Amino acid sequence: MKNRYEDLVTSVEELRELVGTPNEAVVKKSIAQIDEHIRHYLSKSPLFFLSTASREGRCDVSPRGDAPGSVHILDDQRLVYAERPGNRRIDSLLNILSNPQVGMLFIIPGQEEVLRINGKAWITRNEELLRPLEWKGTPPKLGVIVEVEEAFVHCPRALKQAGIWDLESWPPAEERPSIQEMFKAHLQINGLTLK
Repeated sequence: MKNRYEDLVTSVEELRELVGTPNEAVVKKSIAQIDEHIRHYLSKSPLFFLSTASREGRCDVSPRGDAPGSVHILDDQRLVYAERPGNRRIDSLLNILSNPQVGMLFIIPGQEEVLRINGKAWITRNEELLRPLEWKGTPPKLGVIVEVEEAFVHCPRALKQAGIWDLESWPPAEERPSIQEMFKAHLQINGLTLK
């Protein structure tokens, strides 16, 4: 019996032969600045996913949710967002310290096209930058500045196929995974039992 892990694609040439090349508009839709259209999109987006990787290549993707417009534009090249208190794992921040390259995927509820921003990030504790990012009267202790190297809208295919905004396609609540059960089970795998 053939090993299912044998037929791997291992070169750019082989990959291009299988997939083809993008047309010129797909390549040239990417810009290296924050224009008025990106500003408008960010003003409506309450959620983005942040992708980081450590120096060794260990990857992480985590969601960042806040009020629409909570990502602030500093200038035509840079934006800043607040790092809100969480579970203190700080995987993304630790990765940024060793490898500043980040990817961001912004979503607007009800819209199937997403905005992708890739760039270089720095962690800041500058009070002047963080003051406008306050939440319930309290500015964050930390924020992340991202210098945009690449920004573009992504086609709606993935969200459209997933039916993510179609309430009729959502599984009933009783059929959804229990996150509490999953959390406890994973702790037990690692030898920790919660009471």
